[in-house]
Amino acid sequence: MEFNVKKLASDAGVFFSRAMQFTEEKLGQAEKTELDAHFENLLARADCTKNWTEKILRQTEVLLQPNPSARVEEFLYEKLDRKVPSRVTNGELLAQYMTEAANDFGPGTPYGKTLIKVGETQRRLGAAEREFIHSASINFLTPLRNFLEGDWRTISKERRILQNRRLDLDACKARLKKAKAAEAKAACEGDAVPDFQETRPRNYVLSASASALWSDEVEKAEHELRLTQTEFDRQAEVTRLLLEGISSTHVNHLRCLHEFVESQTNYYAQCYQFMLDLQKQLGSSKGEIFSGTFVGNADSTSPAAAPSSPAVAAATLPAVPTIPVVPTIVGVPNTVAEGVLNPNEVKPPASGTRKARVLYDYEAADSTELALLADEMITVYSLPGMDPDWLIGERGNQKGKVPVTYLELLS
Repeated sequence: MEFNVKKLASDAGVFFSRAMQFTEEKLGQAEKTELDAHFENLLARADCTKNWTEKILRQTEVLLQPNPSARVEEFLYEKLDRKVPSRVTNGELLAQYMTEAANDFGPGTPYGKTLIKVGETQRRLGAAEREFIHSASINFLTPLRNFLEGDWRTISKERRILQNRRLDLDACKARLKKAKAAEAKAACEGDAVPDFQETRPRNYVLSASASALWSDEVEKAEHELRLTQTEFDRQAEVTRLLLEGISSTHVNHLRCLHEFVESQTNYYAQCYQFMLDLQKQLGSSKGEIFSGTFVGNADSTSPAAAPSSPAVAAATLPAVPTIPVVPTIVGVPNTVAEGVLNPNEVKPPASGTRKARVLYDYEAADSTELALLADEMITVYSLPGMDPDWLIGERGNQKGKVPVTYLELLS
């Protein structure tokens, strides 16, 4: 117990001594051993790497999990070294609600069918999001955390040791400087009693001359300075090697960043494809809901009730854009009804073709289709018995089938 008390008192004395020395350095009242420019650059680069890695890590966590409560929960599970429970994504939860709503409204109704289709797409989007979050956490977040909790802690520890070694070195330099000044003063003024409050207490032979006592003190201070300089140089080399390892950290983080971008690209590509598929499935209903978007000529299975008069019909029926229908082509019977179209055999009607604006890019699947570019203008018309989800599009000398969900009919 006595040893522990003495050690505690000694450590406290060293701490207060270093604190006082550090304060004097900040105030410019004490000399400070400066590190070389290369070492200072390594320190600045390491601090910059640590600060930006923390910011990127925190913001990526926000991107992957916007809910702060969920992030706190995941952090606690991670610190407790327990597996984070599986959590339903927002897309999957929305899909569940849409499916339940469709069952209540009737899965056979138009609204119910649409809810089921959209819900299934939302479920696929939620599953893709879950896969992206898992991949990003493993390939990107984990390496960043490992750097901050592993390599950076080691670097910080060695830097603190180097700081203490530097303070010890500066203290030895100051002690040697004072001893040499006292020795010179004693040599000039004759015998003088050494100031034991100024230097560390020693067991001196009081009968010796003051000059000899100061010479002995100078030798001891020089010996301690050599030892302290050796320890400082050794610690500086260890710290330098760790700081130079930041370059390897950048290379590792660069590889992880490429993997993160690849995961994000695959995720958004999947989402885009899922929405394109959904858009094709909802093509007909989309044209009926949003005005100005052309759907096509849908064949009616039962005749509509005739209005009492043309005036009433004109007043009650909405003005829905229509597309001219090409009369049956002589010599090319049943080609469209059979689903086989040769654009070269199709001729546009003499009058009544309409202009349409392309909403999205479309890549032709075969030679019978016409590739589209967003915002371009084309001429469109329909054929008898043709699939209502498709039209004939013309652009200059090019001709082919185009999907109606990619078009907006212009009045």
